Amino acid sequence: MTDTPTPPDQERRQAEADIVSRHLPPGYTAEPDAFTAEAINTSESTPDVTSSPDPQDSLRLQGGDIHREIFKIGARAKLGQRSATFAHPNVRTSSTSSLFTPRHHISASEQRAPGGFRRQFIQQKQSRLNAATAPVTRDFVSFLALYGNFAGEDLAESEDVSVTTTEDEEDAPATETRPLLGRRKSSRRPTPPGNAGTTKSFFTLLKAFIGTGIMFLPKAFKNGGILFSSITLVTVSLLSCLSFHLLLLCRRRYGGGYGELGSVIGGSRFRSLILTSITLSQIGFVCSGIIFIAQNLHSFLNAVSPGPTIGIGTKSLIAIQLVVLIPLAWIRDISRLGPAAMLADVFIFIGLFYIWYYDISTLATIGLHPSVQLFNPRDFTLTVGSAIFTFEGIGLILPIQSSMAEPSKFPRLLYIVMVIVTIIFTSVGALCYATFGYQTRVEIISNYPQTSKLVNAVQFLYSTAVLVGTPVQLFPATRIIENKIFGDRDTGKKSAATKWKKNGFRTAITVLCGLISIVGASDLDKFVALIGAFACVPLVYIYPAFLHYKGVARSPWVKAGDLLLCAIGTGAMVYSTAVTVSTWIRE
Repeated sequence: MTDTPTPPDQERRQAEADIVSRHLPPGYTAEPDAFTAEAINTSESTPDVTSSPDPQDSLRLQGGDIHREIFKIGARAKLGQRSATFAHPNVRTSSTSSLFTPRHHISASEQRAPGGFRRQFIQQKQSRLNAATAPVTRDFVSFLALYGNFAGEDLAESEDVSVTTTEDEEDAPATETRPLLGRRKSSRRPTPPGNAGTTKSFFTLLKAFIGTGIMFLPKAFKNGGILFSSITLVTVSLLSCLSFHLLLLCRRRYGGGYGELGSVIGGSRFRSLILTSITLSQIGFVCSGIIFIAQNLHSFLNAVSPGPTIGIGTKSLIAIQLVVLIPLAWIRDISRLGPAAMLADVFIFIGLFYIWYYDISTLATIGLHPSVQLFNPRDFTLTVGSAIFTFEGIGLILPIQSSMAEPSKFPRLLYIVMVIVTIIFTSVGALCYATFGYQTRVEIISNYPQTSKLVNAVQFLYSTAVLVGTPVQLFPATRIIENKIFGDRDTGKKSAATKWKKNGFRTAITVLCGLISIVGASDLDKFVALIGAFACVPLVYIYPAFLHYKGVARSPWVKAGDLLLCAIGTGAMVYSTAVTVSTWIRE
């Protein structure tokens, strides 16, 4: 007895059948109803089907037994959910549809191998585990794979020469052994069908939004005041949800990634503009992370050193980080960073739990810090950029939706996650500012008792977490620029010279990030606000609204709403950027 097909399976089978039916002669089928009592005339090579309104058995065709499995694809798609559980042909045994079989299916030859039946049984049991009890990610590589598909773009570098067409093949003389079409010229690998459940996608979305930006929120609350900053975070969250919704609507109609949507709707120049903003934002995230690490390590070394101070400054610690980051930037397969990235997330959540524990216990015993303001008229503009910087997960929205087995459930799941992360962000920023008041620092962990060994451990672990996550943040920017310079088919697998050219380029990008970090280290909160205002605002608010306006919206009111969101985003970008730069120069 086969498993009852689910509605998504039925839709997939019907789609496969529609594709195959375009290339088959009409009037023939492999459905059971097509079997008749009349004998098949084997001498009849091309029977006439026009005289009979009923579909004929495909076995009546010449060579019908050879291509029988192809006709069965359409027949199986018409089987009902009830009838598919009985004695009709088993959809999992078809060699023709092997590309679409479940992972736990094994062939007859594999079953005859020693332990074959036991292996299939274990795989079937594993595939039926409840999503709540199954691991969130099998080995954390699935989450890192999203960065190889950042913003829906195919950024993973292929080291397989079989996906490219070599010049030797193109120039080779035509012979009987040469393929008629040559090898596939596109370096874009086929995307496997999504298989992630709702629970797994839920935690993946949480990891996508909760990053280094959350540590900059306490200083952002000091800059804007506790009431204004809370309102700003909620407003930014609502506008971000609206922008995500518009982007998903564009994706539903046109398909593809963020850049592909820009190309289809706005042209190649708009695609380049989107990729440029992605590159700038990712480099900004990397630079802010490097500064954060250096300042945290400086405070940690001062706390644990026997003397009053250490002789290593923030700039020296930035340079030391490059020694670690440059070799990591050479890694082609981002999945190799899986263990380090998983450990980094563990450290981040340890830091968050300690912050909540200390702040709540302090406020319960001492109360609100007397210097807390509801609104800070002097630096409130910095809060806007920092809040936008914190919601940095738009690049992973489309890949996560593609990874789901049921993408239609993604919008609702996204809104639930946005509510949760907004509560987390607001609580961290408000609690820290309420606890420390005007003494709130950019590297918030430095505010906690430096004589505590637990604080020192959290400080070091959090810095390590951000450090090992930095190459993952840099990967999309590196690959976008590499594809522009070297092309998407020029890989180091075929040429050692190309490989070392790319290594030199990645070294230069990492060093550039270090130099930018040295410049921005003097005022990290202003640097974060500048990145949020200049690089993140267009990605989150302007581009999705423009794509929806031009490619999806039909009603005048909807178009007016898109234009309004574009205007709000443009105004926020220009105003916040100008005020942040002027404040930075003035101080």
